[in-house]
Amino acid sequence: MLHLIYKKPIFAPMSKFSFHSVLIALAVLLTQCSGFQKTLNKGKPEEQYKMASELFGQGKYGRAIQLFEKIIPFYRGKPQMERIQYMYSMANYEEKNYLISGYHFERFTKNFPRSTKREEAMYLAAMSYYLSTPKSSLDQTDTQKAIDAFQRFIDNYPESNKVKEANKYIRLLEQRIEKKEFDIAYQYYHTGQYKAAIVAFDNFISEHLGTKYKEDALYYKAKSAYLLTKNSVESKIPERAAKALKALNRVLRNYPGTEYKKDIESMINELNKLPKK
Repeated sequence: MLHLIYKKPIFAPMSKFSFHSVLIALAVLLTQCSGFQKTLNKGKPEEQYKMASELFGQGKYGRAIQLFEKIIPFYRGKPQMERIQYMYSMANYEEKNYLISGYHFERFTKNFPRSTKREEAMYLAAMSYYLSTPKSSLDQTDTQKAIDAFQRFIDNYPESNKVKEANKYIRLLEQRIEKKEFDIAYQYYHTGQYKAAIVAFDNFISEHLGTKYKEDALYYKAKSAYLLTKNSVESKIPERAAKALKALNRVLRNYPGTEYKKDIESMINELNKLPKK
């Protein structure tokens, strides 16, 4: 005999009280939306300023931004503008509009040099640029902009408790630029453009003395010199071999325990067998 088993519904029927609560919440939400749109489109600047400040205080940054953008032209040059520009910059920062927040925080520091918020604004301008920077494989213009912004903050507020963090971010950004420039030099090596690789690695080493990529840069510069020698016409071999030997020995001198030691010694032995004249 087939027995039917009763299963409790996954979703219990909504009680009358719950249904009314939802209706009330929807009504409040619709009223708020209606009030916002009315103020945004037809409100006076004073009303828009008041609502923008309230929305900012409630963490509703997207709507606050819309209202701030409406009132900024009206309040430009007026006492309220300091507060408006700070809140507008901060709202964009919270909404992750980092290029916009960086630009406006920077403008805030210039427009209101005596503001009590200037130190914070200068730091957040730098942080905005830092958070908008691309990975190392892409153009690093914004990375340099972030470095410069952090350095300005340090120069203006050397006693700030944020200086340690600013220096940390500068080093991280510098490493990103170093990685980009190293990758460019390595690409010359990888594609067989050995003359260009030697120049690029030389420039990289001289511009980034303390870089963590120095050992690799010295090695690939030396190997580029070795491969350039191997691919040279006979008349150029002696001169290029001498330069390659010098570069290879420099790696061993600076890094006697280098992981490239076996390969370097093999290249040195081969170059030493070539004619000297």
